[in-house]
Amino acid sequence: MSVQVIGGRTVFAVFAAVTISACSAGEQNTAFASSSTARSAVGVQDSTSAASQSAALRFTLAQTGNAARYRVREQLVGHDLPNDAIGETKLLAGSISFDSSGKVIPQASSFRVAAGSFVSDKDRRDGFVRGRLLEADQYPTIVLVPTAVRGVSLPLPKSGSVPIEMTANLIVRGVSRPTIWKGTAQFEPGRIAGSAATAFTFADIQLEQPRVPVLLSVADTIRLEINFNLLQQ
Repeated sequence: MSVQVIGGRTVFAVFAAVTISACSAGEQNTAFASSSTARSAVGVQDSTSAASQSAALRFTLAQTGNAARYRVREQLVGHDLPNDAIGETKLLAGSISFDSSGKVIPQASSFRVAAGSFVSDKDRRDGFVRGRLLEADQYPTIVLVPTAVRGVSLPLPKSGSVPIEMTANLIVRGVSRPTIWKGTAQFEPGRIAGSAATAFTFADIQLEQPRVPVLLSVADTIRLEINFNLLQQ
């Protein structure tokens, strides 16, 4: 993950949500470049130890207050109106490190979500997401690596709330895509909390759009959301 200085401001990177959710195509807020084969989640974790020792500022997800969710617009057989399929998990971990100039140290920064831990209101949907969509047995971890965030400069605020926009690489099933997350961060001494979201299509991250008998239709756009609670270490 990284923070850049853009237009004279230090860009602050905050992990913003790993949820797979679909909404209408008009709600898309994410730009993508070509996909690439990503490092494994283990590799991302293992590479952080040495680099983190040189960090001037480090924030880690607290044990509580974090959640990731997806929203997918679907039309079920036997239902008159479409609805959002929502799955959520609280199994998030990770941290972000900054150097003395305010840039994120990529080798010491990553956020991870257990791919098989999303729970919705239907067991059948959860099994499909875990097994066929995310292939959680083979790819157990979803990784988010921020590359830039606009909206906050160093030194960080001691209080108040500000809008943020983060660019980050989202790694799903070994495929990495740059994504754009928009949200809000609230500041307290030693703590940053907030939420953010992004959207993209199934094809953008090489996922097959669901087609099962109980579904009349599934929107092509996936929306991901996150609530984060970061503590300074």
